[in-house]
Amino acid sequence: MTLKKLPLALLFLCLTVTSLSAAVVAPAPTVDPAVSQAFLGADQEITTEDFLSLTPRKIREATGKKLTLKESIGLKVAQRKVKKEMKRAAKGKAPADGSKSQVVALILVLVVGSLGIHRFYLGYTTIGILQLLTLGGCGIWALIDLIRIATGDLGPADGSAYDPTL
Repeated sequence: MTLKKLPLALLFLCLTVTSLSAAVVAPAPTVDPAVSQAFLGADQEITTEDFLSLTPRKIREATGKKLTLKESIGLKVAQRKVKKEMKRAAKGKAPADGSKSQVVALILVLVVGSLGIHRFYLGYTTIGILQLLTLGGCGIWALIDLIRIATGDLGPADGSAYDPTL
């Protein structure tokens, strides 16, 4: 391969990695039975729509038990997470289940780290473009990313954990 074709081949590799990571279709989120048991009791089933419409008042009417402040906040946090996963599923993005490999990220940063390909793989597209244009800050940025990926400090952009970790 000539030097003139190398940037084009690397750009093709970047686009392939990002398109493959976005091609996975996420399943629709479901409410964990443990969550519904925690709020409504062991004998009641709950759908996703019903879970999203729950309020502390509705739970008190259904169970006769008043939620503590901590339980009310936990309910709202759980509802936000379900809504976020529903939006991700509607957009066709991969679920936040740790589908990125730390080993693959390390290999990418070692082989083509100065081009920022590892950032595209992890979902940091803007920073990946900046690294591509600056050649990884003359290699310094790539070295920092190598250390951060090896220690687990730099993870996937969606906040999930690495699937196979070191």
